[in-house]
Amino acid sequence: MVDRKMYQRIQSLKKQGYGKLAIGRILKIDPATIRKYYSMDAEGYRRYQGETLNREKIFDEYKEEILSVYEKNNFNKLNMSGVYDYLEEKFTTLPAGEKSLRNYIHFLEREGKLEYKNKVRLYTKVPELAFGKQMQLDFGEKKTPSGLKVYIFAVVLSASRYKYITFQDTPFKTTDVILHLLDAFDFFKGYAEELVIDQDSLMVARENYGEIIYTKKFNAFIQEMGIKMYVCRKADPESKGKIENVIKYVKYNLLSVRDFENIEEANDSLQKWLDRRANGKISQATKKVPSIAMEEERIFLKPVKSSIYRKNTYLGRELRTPSDKSYIMVGGIEYSVPVEYRLRKVEFYQTANKLYIFDNKTGSEIAEHLIPKGTVKKVFKREHFRYKSLQVNELEEKVLSLFEDELWGKYVKKIRKEFSRFSRDQFVFALDHFSLVEDPVLFKNALLYCYEDNTYGMKALYDTYKYYLEEQKEDPGIIIGAFENIGGIHNIPEVIVQKRSVEKYENILLSEKKEVAV
Repeated sequence: MVDRKMYQRIQSLKKQGYGKLAIGRILKIDPATIRKYYSMDAEGYRRYQGETLNREKIFDEYKEEILSVYEKNNFNKLNMSGVYDYLEEKFTTLPAGEKSLRNYIHFLEREGKLEYKNKVRLYTKVPELAFGKQMQLDFGEKKTPSGLKVYIFAVVLSASRYKYITFQDTPFKTTDVILHLLDAFDFFKGYAEELVIDQDSLMVARENYGEIIYTKKFNAFIQEMGIKMYVCRKADPESKGKIENVIKYVKYNLLSVRDFENIEEANDSLQKWLDRRANGKISQATKKVPSIAMEEERIFLKPVKSSIYRKNTYLGRELRTPSDKSYIMVGGIEYSVPVEYRLRKVEFYQTANKLYIFDNKTGSEIAEHLIPKGTVKKVFKREHFRYKSLQVNELEEKVLSLFEDELWGKYVKKIRKEFSRFSRDQFVFALDHFSLVEDPVLFKNALLYCYEDNTYGMKALYDTYKYYLEEQKEDPGIIIGAFENIGGIHNIPEVIVQKRSVEKYENILLSEKKEVAV
């Protein structure tokens, strides 16, 4: 329905002798609309207007709710789709669509029941780009009625208009920006060739006569990702108008008509809104649904890479078991690990330039290597194969941690006392030989024998254990019961051991002493 002023213009042009097609061209109105009002007299227009307004009052029962939304926002002009989305979320079903609500809000404006205070800012449209070419990043902030200040992070793919948005309740740091970008790449399942940003201090340190100097962390990130950058000049928002529209959309469609008490509640509502509306409704710019257009754009995105900024998360880590020579194989290259980790499972995380290795139990980092270029097949660090840099107390702690067993702890403490001058050598021997035992049950028995016989020394314990292994190979019936190799000696059930003459073990020790004497 045209308003009264437009109706009067149509009738004025008619009186001047203009035809319907001519009036349509002059007023830039659809010919069907001109035909509708061309022959309508003033009384007919008033009657039709009254009927139309009565029909549009289907939203009258929501009048107070609608006006309260505008009141809470100081009667600023709101995105009507946002108002409709708010009502839909609150009341589940509405009597009519967005167009009817729009007409009803216009009715409230004409009746003087709704007056605005703000003006709308216009942006210059940027030409459309091909799939996978560009993404835009921007920030925003808005305070909710309850006082929660929401900091907005948003990325949009320029072609499909597919959006990633998240909130936090503290100001952004450079690391936050990088981690949110990585989450966005996971959300998109890839990333575009170029990233458009403005000269935000989180990413740009300064501009030197057109040369952009990035902050140290952000520069390292874009280098490892291989992202091309486009930094807008100051006071040039048109270059990233797509993302500015997204920020405005979040503020005035989602945040302007809702209140949240905490950031978790805000992010939960955001994700539902993102699926339902921001990515689920037809874009006015492309005339496509972003979530559908995204399926086509995803083919052209660059695959997500591992990043150094994710190395401390468990996402993307892989398991490996180092060889008996303390190496793991990754991508056809061997990388060293500390010797105490040989034959024990470790985790690794690989970026474009570095490999990080972690303790599988604690998650702590135990090694870091640069990934070599060319034909290099083995990368190692000498400190992984020696313990000279460790203090005796540190060595003792490593030895104690080999087995969660009370008897082992007593034995180690006794060796520290008995071999006070050579305890370092004793502990290094233990780390070299007991990082993983082949048969924990036999090792338990060897430890028990040496402890009860007051035979102290890591070499003596090792020889006893090896003797048990050889005896069992010759006569498997010596040990009654079969147990799995559980990678340690704790929680091992009692076993029955066939007793042998002590002379056998004394002979082992005597032969060892003779070798030392020679």
